[in-house]
Parts: sequence; C-alpha cells; structure tokens
Amino acid sequence: MEALRIVFMGTPDFGVAILDKLVQNSLNVVGVITAPDKPAGRGRKLNESAVKQYAVSQNLPILQPTNLKSEEFLTELKALDANLQIIVAFRMLPKAVWEMPKYGTFNLHASLLPQYRGAAPINWAIINGEKETGVSTFYIDDKIDTGEILLQEKTNIDPNETAGELHDKLMHLGASLVVETVELLKTGEVKTIKQPETGNLKLAHKISKETCQINWNLTISDIFNHIRGLSPYPAAWTTLHNSDEELFLKIYSVAKEEQEHQFKNGQLIFDKKNLKVAVEGGFIQLLEIQLPGKRKMATSEVLNGLQLSKKAYMG
Repeated sequence: MEALRIVFMGTPDFGVAILDKLVQNSLNVVGVITAPDKPAGRGRKLNESAVKQYAVSQNLPILQPTNLKSEEFLTELKALDANLQIIVAFRMLPKAVWEMPKYGTFNLHASLLPQYRGAAPINWAIINGEKETGVSTFYIDDKIDTGEILLQEKTNIDPNETAGELHDKLMHLGASLVVETVELLKTGEVKTIKQPETGNLKLAHKISKETCQINWNLTISDIFNHIRGLSPYPAAWTTLHNSDEELFLKIYSVAKEEQEHQFKNGQLIFDKKNLKVAVEGGFIQLLEIQLPGKRKMATSEVLNGLQLSKKAYMG
C-alpha cells in the first residue's frame, strides 16, 4: 500500500478532536475541508468553524467550498492528491467527491450503526433511554449513514448523563477509533460488514424547536430522559403559566423523585429554594433553568427574584 495522503472534512468541535488525533499520531493530513465562514452576532463578524481554527493553528491547507459539486472545488480537491478521505460531522457528499480517493472515503458516526442514522444520534440515544451506544466508522455510499461498517466501539450511557457529557465521551472514543481504522486500512486486510436493514431501526432525525418542547403528561422517566438528552444544547423548553403571565423557560438540569402523589401533571410545588413539577410517577426537580433575556442560573437563584402564584403550572 502506498503512503497515505489524507483529506479531512468536518466543521464542529467534535471534528477537532478527531483531526487533532490524526495530527498527533503523525498521520499525513494534506488538506482540510470545512464550512465557509459565517457572519455572526450584532457586528456580523465572520465566524470561523472550530475545525478551521484548528487547521490554521497546524498550518494545514484549507478549502471552504460553498458548492461541493462545483468544478472549481473538485479541481482543488483533486490537486491535493489524497488517497483517503475521512469525514466527521460534515455535509452529505456528492459521488464525485467520495469516489475520488484510491482507498475510499470513510465517516465517523456517533452511534452503533445501523441504529440512529441521522443528524442527532447522541441526543436521541439519551431521549429514548438507551443504556449503551458507541461510535462507528463506515465507508460512505450514496445514502445517509448506510455504508459498510469498518469498526465499532461500544460504551455505556450513565443514568444521569447529559447529551453534552456523552458528546465528549464519544468524541474521544471516536478519535481513537478513527486512528484504529486508518491503521487497519494500512494493512490492506479490510473486512467490512454490511449494515442490516431489518429489525427495529431507530432514526436520529434533526432536532427541531417542537422536539425540544416538554410534554408534562409523559412518565417521569421519559421527561427526565428528554431534558438530559437536550442538555446543554439546544435545551428542552416549556411555558411557565404564572397568574396572567406566560414565560418561555429553558431547562438544563433536573433530578427525578419517584413517588406517588395527588397533584395534577405540570403543577408546581415550590419554596424559597426549590422548584418541582408534578408528573406521572413523581416529581421533576428543576436545578438549572433560564428565563427569557436572562443567563442560565441555578433554580434557587431564579426563585430569589421570581414571584410564583400558588396556581402556577408548566404547560
């Protein structure tokens, strides 16, 4: 096998850890493809992707195409003369791109494929109450997350783990798996596994604002999983009905208290420091929340300046 020349494609923080692992293991990254800079904030200052910032720090060649099918980009990509492409949290690639390198194009996905194909596998694994997940490397084909699997690594999901915590765990697990996959490819003795298309396949579709709304009529476990599966981003939300006022409330951290009670779902039970929501099977205690126009705060701090009606409820 000839010496590897790797092009890496990715955009967010998740990709940075993988790219860094490649660099630290002295693997030959000849180019980095990432998203174009985007204007952000009131001053509309151009915001560089996390992967671009890292690539600049390592003096790696960078391409930022707006159109992955354009002749200009395809010519520039070909000029990098890569024989392997590695994709982590990037866009869907046209066939002309993923077919280009001699040794193929593989992707890292934050689930145990074929489960949780799609944009938000980390969130949905927790929302659905899974007890384990993992990372997969697989060859890209013309569909989304359906290609033949190269390697997989499992890990447990802790009972109180948030999406943010699992993200970081899978990021480091994935970085090691990508390097392991590259080393496997170097041997030339690659045996892939076709993804099964039967059974109860769960999808990880993109998280929407509607997805994030809390349904207080679900069971205590489902509500608990929903909130931690969206924390810290994009965060679960609800409406606080307080006398004649309605407040949009984001909820980041909660605890669950399983016990029988006679309260209606959504009813608030509170004192000067604690705020709980009655649900089926017990209470959800709110630990960290955010009111409109305010920063994220401990609930005890919020209660210092919030007058709650005895009839206040979530809904």
